[in-house]
Formats: sequence, C-alpha cells, structure tokens
Amino acid sequence: MYHRYMTMKAAATAETNEGVTALFHALSDPSRLTILRHLFLGEHRVVDLVAHLGLAQSTVSQHLACLRDCGLVTSRPVGRSSMFSLTQPDLVAALLARAELILAATGDAAAAHDMSASH
Repeated sequence: MYHRYMTMKAAATAETNEGVTALFHALSDPSRLTILRHLFLGEHRVVDLVAHLGLAQSTVSQHLACLRDCGLVTSRPVGRSSMFSLTQPDLVAALLARAELILAATGDAAAAHDMSASH
C-alpha cells in the first residue's frame, strides 16, 4: 500500500512540477514580464503593446499566446481586434512581489546568474 501511495504522490508531483515549470518559463522572458506589467494598467490591444514596447507585432502576439496558454492572460474580441487582460491580477502581483523578496533575500544572486551556462 505504501509503494502505491508513493507512486501516486510522485505522479502528482511530476504533474505539479510540469505546471510550475511552464509557469516560470512564461515568466522567464523580460518582454513577457513587461507585457504583464502593462496589463496591470488595464486592457490593451496588440497594437497598443507594440507601440509601448517597440517590439514587432508577431513577437507581441507570440508572447501573449504563451501567457494565454499558461492562463495568465485572457482576451475578448472588440471589433476586428482583441483586448488582452490579466486573468488573476492579484495573484500575478503577489507572485512578482514574492520574486522580488527572494531576489532581495539572495542578494540578487539570480540576477547575476549566467543564463547561458550549462548546469
């Protein structure tokens, strides 16, 4: 019985890890974080984000698709365009605030981490 329980627990942990990995991947790109911060101000169209960020329309659309796939962003049609907004602004704000606390507690070690290094 114990082995079966641990196998089920390991499977649940693996699923959770995949979800957490996908979420942190969505948050790992500076442009996606900037998009999230703009969406805290309210709904935006892709064209608005393109103007604010200076990125190509296709790049902004790809970032929004990633954020939508992770459940962080939603859209609603307005005429021929879509308005994008945060699905859970309070939770996203809390997560980003916690990330800043971790950075402060670790002396910003993560900010100095060489992302190109193989581990």
